[in-house]
Amino acid sequence: MPGASGVNGEGSCEALCRTLVSQNGHQRETADISQSVLYTSLMGLLLVADNEKEKVTLGSGRIGLRNIGNTCFLNAVVQCLSHTCGLRDYCLLKSHRQEKFSKEEARLMEAFSELLSGLWVANEEDIVVNPRQFYNIFKEAVPYFSGYSQQDAQEFLRFLLDKLHTEINRRPYVRRAGKDPEQKYARIRLSEEAVAMWKTHLERDDSRIVDLFSGQLRSSLHCSVCSHYSNTFDVFCDLSLPLPKRSIAGVVTLKECLDLFSQEEKLDKENSPMCERCNRRTECTKRLSIQRFPQVIVIHLNRFTTSRWSISKSTVYVSFPLANLDLRPYGPVDCGPVLYDLYAICNHTGTVNMGHYTACCSDGNGWCFYNDSSVTPVSENQLQTNQAYVLFYQRSKSSATIRK
Repeated sequence: MPGASGVNGEGSCEALCRTLVSQNGHQRETADISQSVLYTSLMGLLLVADNEKEKVTLGSGRIGLRNIGNTCFLNAVVQCLSHTCGLRDYCLLKSHRQEKFSKEEARLMEAFSELLSGLWVANEEDIVVNPRQFYNIFKEAVPYFSGYSQQDAQEFLRFLLDKLHTEINRRPYVRRAGKDPEQKYARIRLSEEAVAMWKTHLERDDSRIVDLFSGQLRSSLHCSVCSHYSNTFDVFCDLSLPLPKRSIAGVVTLKECLDLFSQEEKLDKENSPMCERCNRRTECTKRLSIQRFPQVIVIHLNRFTTSRWSISKSTVYVSFPLANLDLRPYGPVDCGPVLYDLYAICNHTGTVNMGHYTACCSDGNGWCFYNDSSVTPVSENQLQTNQAYVLFYQRSKSSATIRK
């Protein structure tokens, strides 16, 4: 995207609508204008506004981030999020200021937006951006990341998205004591149950983060005693995939990781939940699938294994598609193709105790390798390495729409 490309404004029509409605209230006292004429005028003005949306001039986005003390994990994740177009555009236009309803002060969102503005500045006089202000505010929100110790990029990503969501949540924050009561949907279709659960989620959590990153997982349990099926639905912002222990020539595919994630698992009595029909713990099988697909799916390749005494890292080579990743086999049985295109990779090199994070991101004009302050072009055949740790896929526009 070098040169003068634009970002369409969101909310300009909404603001105009509120203004016109307000003006309409005053006009009723001074002029005899029918509702139909006002409606026609309003719609006409909104159409004009749609064609004249606010635009922001973008630079190439090929700007590095300074490492301010073991912050490579932050730099790599920020570069990946910076190339998430739906989030980048939202931040550059400061759209959260128009739609924010949360009682939280959006300090982190403001700092994050300023950081992305520096990365996409049009004149590009500064070749490196300092993330210190953003990082300081983030550490205030999540003290766990204070200090200069090694941090995990995927863990940082989860905390960051959660805090950003909390600040820009469109729903007023309501404190709830304990867990919500479980709802029973025994007499309705599975898809209707999933929709009802998703609607309940959106009544509390609705933000640009949810729009882009949130999906819905279905966990299906099959009792081996009474053959009863039960389903639960959970929201996810990333998929953490296990890596197969054995592979041919040390190479596995992303499909094999997804198959392992979604394969049926046997649970003994001690590890199984209560069967709704038997009203006791029984042996059962469990299977995970994706009920609702997000616009952006973040796939975490779980390279780190924790044992009783230590943490080890797998350096197995995982082959992944750059385009047309089809997740249809892992969704509802009646869904069509669900295609995703890769646009960013967070890599981890080194060991558990001495590691380094980098990123590879696509900007529409090719791929670049982001190593803190250094930014260099990279070819597609250099993207697949045994260092890939977090993959960022965008839902393809050609993908069939799934409505559940």
